[in-house]
Amino acid sequence: MAGWHIGVIGGSGLYDPGELESDVQQIAVGSAFGAPSSPVEMGRIGHVKFSFIARHGEGHRLSPGQVNYRANIDALKRCGVTDVLAISAIGSLREDLAPGTFVAVDQFIDRTTGRERSFFGEGVVAHVGLADPVCPRLSKFAADAARKAGAKIHRGGTYVAIEGPQFSTRAESHLYRSWGADVIGMTALPEARLAREAELPYALLAMVTDYDAWRDAEAGVEAAEILAVMRANAETARRTLAELARALPEERAASPIDRALDAALVTPRSAWTRQATARLDAVMRRLLVEESAEG
Repeated sequence: MAGWHIGVIGGSGLYDPGELESDVQQIAVGSAFGAPSSPVEMGRIGHVKFSFIARHGEGHRLSPGQVNYRANIDALKRCGVTDVLAISAIGSLREDLAPGTFVAVDQFIDRTTGRERSFFGEGVVAHVGLADPVCPRLSKFAADAARKAGAKIHRGGTYVAIEGPQFSTRAESHLYRSWGADVIGMTALPEARLAREAELPYALLAMVTDYDAWRDAEAGVEAAEILAVMRANAETARRTLAELARALPEERAASPIDRALDAALVTPRSAWTRQATARLDAVMRRLLVEESAEG
């Protein structure tokens, strides 16, 4: 079995992974799907390799709807990552999830409307299973690491992803609560969908920065307040990565998600177009390598 290579996608307030211990380098990774949000910063903490992308770019120049989610996941796949840990800011839809709490999200409701949601569909069609969109193994490791880093951690929760960039109206916020959603954000989808298509186990460690607009007696959400809470929690997030590196076993056992495409591809191999195969050379790398070895 191979070792761990964690791709980290840092959200608002987390624009760098902190002190990597060895083999540190920053590289510009090209993608068939356009430009990723930022160069990839690589390095090691102990025996674990990390590759970090700033989701909103250097200087937070990309709004949630402008992030090239396909390019980010494709770039991490090209770097050889085995798993993806996303770190994001979220609003709370529950009284007991107070600002400062870290939530290991495990379900999603998608309310985004204008984003590329799939790598597939032009020359190769695939339908991956997404009933359980988060990798339970990685999510547990991340939640345990956050707790050891000093965070108050809530395990499990449903994240409603909205298009943004505006925050919710009060009516919308009440609606999402009635659906049973626990937290709200703008970036986890289509990110989690694309990670599954790329056969990358995905976990989301989200930091509550505010109560959403459902508290009628209080003022609405302001971006400045969110960023202030995120900056206060950024160091805890960096310590979480160090704790995660210490907790992961040296050898990474295989995950079922590593072979998510086995039952997903519906276009027969004989019908794959050359253009699609070239575009998907990273996403479908395992299948293409196995086919080459057989042929």
